[in-house]
Amino acid sequence: MIELRATGDGILLNVKAQAGARRNAVLGERGGSLSVAVTQAPEKGKANRAIAAVLAGALKIAKSQVELVAGETSRQKTFLLRGLTAEDAASRLRAALAAPSRRIATD
Repeated sequence: MIELRATGDGILLNVKAQAGARRNAVLGERGGSLSVAVTQAPEKGKANRAIAAVLAGALKIAKSQVELVAGETSRQKTFLLRGLTAEDAASRLRAALAAPSRRIATD
């Protein structure tokens, strides 16, 4: 089960990042975190921005609602999802994980 934590600013979501992958995709749940792969290399924040874009696409929210708050140089990251309740975020995550193709366009 993916852990979601409510704060005054939104919902905190733990993400296990895989940079330099073959495609951008939400891979599933891993140890309470959402596993996300991106094609960008982990240099100068490129992979972090790509992960934020994948999350925004998967959750159907604006990119501006997704903010990296911890783990800038780590594979384990924490993102703040603004404007969502825990129930809404959980529902959107379930829908993203149940999609026939989890590949997420970030263009």
